[in-house]
Parts: sequence; structure tokens; C-alpha cells
Amino acid sequence: MAKKKINVGLVGYKFMGKAHSHAYHDVAMFFDMDAELVMKAICGRDEKGVKEAAKKFGWKSYETDWEKMVQRDDIDLVDITAYPNVHKEIAIGAAKAGKHVFCEKPLALNVADAREIIKVVEKAGVKHMINFNYRKVPAIALAKKMIDEGVIGKIYHFRGVYLQDWIISPDFPIVWRLDKKVAGSGSHGDLNAHIIDIARYLVGDFDSVVGMEETFIKERPLTEIGTTGGLAAKATGGKGKVTVDDATLFLARFVNGAVATFEATRFAAGRKNHNRFEINGSKGSIVFNLERMNELEYYNVDDPEGLQGFRLIQATDSSHPYMFAWWPPAHIIGYEHTFIHQVYDLAQAIAHDKMPSPNFVDGLKCQEVLDAVVKSIHEKRWVNISEM
Repeated sequence: MAKKKINVGLVGYKFMGKAHSHAYHDVAMFFDMDAELVMKAICGRDEKGVKEAAKKFGWKSYETDWEKMVQRDDIDLVDITAYPNVHKEIAIGAAKAGKHVFCEKPLALNVADAREIIKVVEKAGVKHMINFNYRKVPAIALAKKMIDEGVIGKIYHFRGVYLQDWIISPDFPIVWRLDKKVAGSGSHGDLNAHIIDIARYLVGDFDSVVGMEETFIKERPLTEIGTTGGLAAKATGGKGKVTVDDATLFLARFVNGAVATFEATRFAAGRKNHNRFEINGSKGSIVFNLERMNELEYYNVDDPEGLQGFRLIQATDSSHPYMFAWWPPAHIIGYEHTFIHQVYDLAQAIAHDKMPSPNFVDGLKCQEVLDAVVKSIHEKRWVNISEM
């Protein structure tokens, strides 16, 4: 039986564009696929840059206009890694052109836009997936399996933090991630979005939230907006206003009665990409830290007295999720492999005419929590997710 061919068009070629390109390039080397992914076209506004990226990453062609690319007859799947403020128009344009859509998080800048996207993709009948790639970390997928099997019992607490420090210097300039018109929000939409989705994935739907935020450095040197969101940004002189949050913290209640704390900041000195959560249940606890992503800590309340303590699980055995395709036990994998796992799941879903997971509904559910936290901050009260 011939494999289903899926011609991919990718919008964006910087940080996330490179991560997605790597996944398309390498996935079939390790996983037995029921689909053939073809890296047909990559799109970016700067012709020189996107042409170089096409050659370097292995794309067969390039475009400088996303509207032209999504109308191409030889494109089946449109992958969106462009700035958040254009996710909506590209996703809707791709769906109306009959293309499946894979989109970076956040799905949109607000709940209303996310709902509009979902309405269009559902009407078009296309497959859709959002890139919450941390679901595809084998250790987190193992945590999901353990929770679903009742290993830690009834869940009482989730506490999650996502800590970085890359803008802690007041001399770091305003990049697109610090511009609300482009990014939508700061650490909240960028970092909290990930731990919100992990919490939904592992614990369940949110009931209500109450939050606070702070922008510690309110003015920064200017730079050319859109050139980069990373550490290599250079100041061009003058000062501009920072229009997003530097840190957002919130409390939450889940529908199932569990409670949670969340903290996202880019001002945690010494923390580079510290995405960590702890889940406490009636029978035990689970702890994960992305900076040690192949490990899962597990505590069992039924261990004998005097022998109790957190045990370290190396989630690298072939019995662990996704690891059957990789290396012998303890031959660790890295950040880039989460994208390969996501692309594998996406391709398999399209090949078998199933909806991938996580999809745009998960993106909407995350956006509802993000927006509810913002509403809570502005109105200084608990906000029910049902209000959104």
C-alpha cells in the first residue's frame, strides 16, 4: 500500500522555523511512517534570508508571500511559525484553501480570534494541530500514563513555573516579544501558555483563576521590531515603552477540585529555560524539569517506612512513549526531538484521517485561561473560565 504523500509549506524560517524544518527532515529516519512528508516550500518576507534557509534546511522551493504559498496546488499542509499577530489570518487563509494547518502557540491573540479560527477550520473539514510540543516529551507522556492509570491517586496540587532570565538587563532592547501588538503578551502568553497546557493535559480543565502581573523595566532601548526575538538583538538608540508583562503569576482551581499555582517570568536570574512542575496526589507525587527532560521523579506513599523518597525514572527505555524509535536506555534525547514526535503524530493522524492532538480546541482552551487571568488582573477578582 502506497504511503500518503503530504506536501508541506512552512511559514517562517527563524528559531521555530528551524525546529520544525529539522523535524520534517529527520522524522522518517527514526519512525516508520504511514505518510511521506515532502518539504515542498518555505516562506519568509526577506527573499535573501528565506532563500538561504530553503537551501540550508532542505526545502524544495521558497516563497515571500504566504497567501501565494497557501494557494499552491502542490501544498497539502501549512505550518505556521510566524509571529503570533499573523497566526489568525494565515490559519484562516490556509483552511479556506483546503489545507491542513499546524500552528505554533499561542493559537491567537485572544479568545475571539481563536474561536473564529476554529469555526473556519471545522467548516473547511481540515485537520489542525497546535504546537504544544512539551506534551511530546517522553517523561511528560509517561506522567500522563501514570496519572491516567491512577498511580498517584486523586490529584490535589499542581504547581508549575516557567523561568527564564534573558531580558533581565535593562540594556536589552525591545524585540518583537516585548511588543504587545506583535506578541499579544509577554511571559504570560509565551511561557504560561506551555504550563497551562501541560496542566490541562495532566490534571484536567480549569474552573477559575486569579492573577497578578508586573513589568519591571518599563522602557528599553529601541531596535528594529521584527528582526529577532532572541539574544542577538542589538539596540539602535533611543528608548521605547515595553508593552507586555515581564512576569505573570496566578492561582487556579480545576473542575475536579485540584488547586494550582503558576509563575512565568523572564527575570529569574540563572534560570535559562526552567520549565518545572510538581503534581501531588493521594498516592504519590510526580516532578518534572525540562532542563533534565529525560528524567521523571516519582514518590510513592506506600513505600515501606524508612525507605520512602523520590525515585528517579530515566524515561529513556523503549517501553516509554516515543522512545522505541530512538537509542538504547539512558542514551538521552533533547529539545528538538519533541518537534519530531509532534510531526510524527501529525503525519500519522492525517494518514489515517484522524484529528491530531493537541489541536486547535486545545489552543482555544489555553487561550481561555490566558485571557481569564488577564481579566482577573484588570478587575482584581477571581474569574471563572465559563465567563470567557
